[in-house]
Amino acid sequence: MPSFADFDRRNYRIVDVAAGYDGWAPTYEQTVMDEMDLALLDRLHHPDWSGVRRAADLGCGTGRTGAWLRERGIQRIDGVDVSAGMLARARERGVHTTLAEADVRDTGLAGGAYDLVISSLIDEHLDDLAPYYAETWRLTAPGGMCVTVSYHPQFMMVTGMPTHYTPEAGEPVAISTHLHLISEQISAASAAGWVLTEMAEALVDDAWIAAKPKWAELRGYPFTLALVWSRP
Repeated sequence: MPSFADFDRRNYRIVDVAAGYDGWAPTYEQTVMDEMDLALLDRLHHPDWSGVRRAADLGCGTGRTGAWLRERGIQRIDGVDVSAGMLARARERGVHTTLAEADVRDTGLAGGAYDLVISSLIDEHLDDLAPYYAETWRLTAPGGMCVTVSYHPQFMMVTGMPTHYTPEAGEPVAISTHLHLISEQISAASAAGWVLTEMAEALVDDAWIAAKPKWAELRGYPFTLALVWSRP
């Protein structure tokens, strides 16, 4: 399978995930747009959000996804993240029932306890998807669902852009980034037992180009990808 290093055009200094997001936490909300992930969640036909009683928010970050879930009436939301800095921001937001510092591949959450497991913009930090999908399966009750939002592999390959941020003083810093083809997602999830229920893609459109004029040459390219999985 291709490696992101084969496409990287930026060659920024690379840091690990926890250190990277600790450094990004103070400015994360100002640099990540809802169109990247939350707008894509709005387009999904599944799951029935109103029927979700308990959700696990893996890689919960500053609580953006948790807030979106809370607005849809989900009362119990347990979040985990590997970054203490991001968790501090999530605690300030106050939308999660519980928050814990943990790896999304080994969350420490109760098995079979969730109607929904959701992750947004985290899988590019995993070198292997199999442990992640195995953990989401362990957490989910029969009949539950898993929703993932990812950077589209085509976007990553065309732009050669790693997940990165710019500290207040200094050069941009890349957070360890991995490339996963859609076929890798399907293979890893299917091996864990998941059944693909829905897929949606967001494209670079006029709204994005208005916000980021340098992206004009990317008009029409896929940007992010949402996958919805069902547990029989």
